[in-house]
Amino acid sequence: MQQTHQTQQTQHTTLAHIEHAAEGVVTLVLRGATGPLAPWEPGAHIDLALPNWLTRQYSLCGDPADRATYRVAVRYDPLSRGGSEYIHRFLRPGRTLQVSLPRNHFPLVPAPEYLFLAGGIGITPILPMLRAATGAGVPASLVYVGQSPATMPFADELRTIHGDRVRIVATRDHGRPDLTALRAALAPDTLVYCCGPAPLLAEAEATFPAERLHMERFHPLTRTFAPNTPFEAVCARSGRTVQVPPDETLLDALTHAGYPVPSGCREGVCGSCELTVVDGAPDHRDDIGAPGNRIYPCVSRAQSPRLVVDL
Repeated sequence: MQQTHQTQQTQHTTLAHIEHAAEGVVTLVLRGATGPLAPWEPGAHIDLALPNWLTRQYSLCGDPADRATYRVAVRYDPLSRGGSEYIHRFLRPGRTLQVSLPRNHFPLVPAPEYLFLAGGIGITPILPMLRAATGAGVPASLVYVGQSPATMPFADELRTIHGDRVRIVATRDHGRPDLTALRAALAPDTLVYCCGPAPLLAEAEATFPAERLHMERFHPLTRTFAPNTPFEAVCARSGRTVQVPPDETLLDALTHAGYPVPSGCREGVCGSCELTVVDGAPDHRDDIGAPGNRIYPCVSRAQSPRLVVDL
């Protein structure tokens, strides 16, 4: 029986430049190999397929008006699963790399004013947001937190372009910023965008009203769910039923059954494995906020005994 698999559109790029951006951080400039690259908006990220067979997600931090290139930044993580190590140690200009179409789970919502909070490599999605807001004439400010200026990518670029809209906070010298004071100074309709390490996100959640706070996480929150139960996954296009046992993810069960679904983080934060739900009740366990008719099978399961997906 012929099977129909989900496919993911990719773009061919050439690594035009790889440059030092800060201590332990490099930027990659990817040039479209066959013409203009797909458009994107601030907050978007791409999947980058590496030559060592790993796929990793990186926020786009260049200029959305530049259709010729994408720019991403990568911090070296000694505890990584091999992606950042490969990029820092082995990747060289001229290499052909495949990237996904941009996806955006962290869009910039229109507002009369913005406060941006970034910690370390969390500056990457915030950088084009600040550019877009100020370019549209909307009042915006950035508080950028890091151990020292030497560890903070794009600090000089931000100072040069945005001047006193940007406040660089080096925690080694000045401690952490007072978020309570920042909240007290906010205009009533200001939206707060935050990206960075878990302690910064937790402090922001405890300080700013939820309806005014937008965040992006690099890793999922630790949460407790009901015990896993078995269920059936029906592939709507082929009519085949795949059994999903309690000790296996929906993603793995589909893959083992011959339905390889593109995936990246396997933690419910990147969205690369998204499937459409045709029937049944998903048990959403992702950190993106999937709508009811979508599911991220790397972590999410089914509340109903049967889940029909568009495969």
